[in-house]
Amino acid sequence: MKSTVESLSPTKVKLIVEVPFEELKPSLDAAYKSIGSQIVVPGFRKGKIPPQVIDQRVGRGPVLEEAINDALPKLYSQAVQDNQVKAIGRPEVDVTEFNDKESLQFSAEVEVRPEITLPDLDGIEAGVEDIAISDDEVTEQIEALRQRFGSLNPVERAVADKDFITIDLSATKDGEKIEEAQATGLSYQVGSGQLLDGLDEAVIGLSAGESATFTTQLVGGELKGEDVQVEVTVTAVKEQELPAYDDDFAQTASEFDTADELTADVRARLERGKRLEQAGDARDAVLEKILTMVDVPVPEGLLTDELAARKENLEQQLGYSGMTFAQFLEGEEQTEEEFDEDLKKRSEDAIKAQFVLDMVAEQQQLSVNDQELTEHIVRHAQRSGVSPDQFAQHAVENNLVPSLVSEVVRGKALAHLVENAKVTDASGNVVELKTLQPDGTYADPEAEGDAAADETPAEEPAKA
Repeated sequence: MKSTVESLSPTKVKLIVEVPFEELKPSLDAAYKSIGSQIVVPGFRKGKIPPQVIDQRVGRGPVLEEAINDALPKLYSQAVQDNQVKAIGRPEVDVTEFNDKESLQFSAEVEVRPEITLPDLDGIEAGVEDIAISDDEVTEQIEALRQRFGSLNPVERAVADKDFITIDLSATKDGEKIEEAQATGLSYQVGSGQLLDGLDEAVIGLSAGESATFTTQLVGGELKGEDVQVEVTVTAVKEQELPAYDDDFAQTASEFDTADELTADVRARLERGKRLEQAGDARDAVLEKILTMVDVPVPEGLLTDELAARKENLEQQLGYSGMTFAQFLEGEEQTEEEFDEDLKKRSEDAIKAQFVLDMVAEQQQLSVNDQELTEHIVRHAQRSGVSPDQFAQHAVENNLVPSLVSEVVRGKALAHLVENAKVTDASGNVVELKTLQPDGTYADPEAEGDAAADETPAEEPAKA
């Protein structure tokens, strides 16, 4: 077999392949065997019919067609390997010439990873916002903790904002009761906005035993998005009594002896969380800066697939939330054209980032070991709401393991870039990222070094 490659664009090539007929013999034999097992010829056992008899009964054409269809994927893969083509996506194959018992010639156009040149990426400068913890944020966390230890007390008065109430709901459409929109004994906090639009306004001022009717839209079912009438009946009203925030409360709700110590811990936890957010912002800022430094052509087919996947994911999310696309656009304060433009830009940047990170990983010879892959699968499983074993089985059955490995490698490549970048906050302070831990604390570099020196060599990690 002979093959040559022709560049059509920075992201697409054309393979031209010439195959001597004798190299098609295994596929031709398989075609005769397959067709021979499907037909009946008197005087011959099924599956033992000679090729010349099959040619007479079925015709040479169908046999050759099946043989070529069987051989093309293998021949294409061999041509890709021989020419070291970094193919992505499905090829467009065209049989350009076929002479029975002589030769086969075909071409295959396929998108490829673009050749990109990386500049020196060490010491890239990027900026992030300062970490700031406001007193209001601390107070909000303390109030949430007090609410966890609060008590609900029945009251003999009309419903007010923030009350906890028990209600019955009954929805109708044009006077007809909607069976799937009936509920009794629901617990609800007024002002939370967690049930139906208009519910808060309807219940405020009602006393236990009183009802009100309001118009709203259902968030699910066959009548989702349509106006319906809902009658709400309040059956109980309770108000929450919060414990005093003092040393006794600190001892009850935490491991601290005083309220001041608990407040300091709340502030420290908020700071750790903000530190992790800042690290995420640093990651995004460094990657964004790199993408402005590198020319990365984007394959059209890959972009089309990425756009389709993102739109499908958005449609699923909107379906779960009961929101229409028009409502989503309104919330985002975007027109459909602006959304499409923004989605295309984000998709292009995501593809460019993958190419850059893959090259960095290759240059740094980054790999993935079993523990890293397992931890990544566990995180995916948690986000998907399934067990790690279920997600792992799904990944194996759907050939997703290579893509999961690539995700881990790219994450390590990005971490390498960020750790070697110079990131400063708005006040000009250098943001330390190399020793930042997953919980928002900093590791002791000397202790890390001592621990690494004491470790025994692990197994050779699996190559990505």
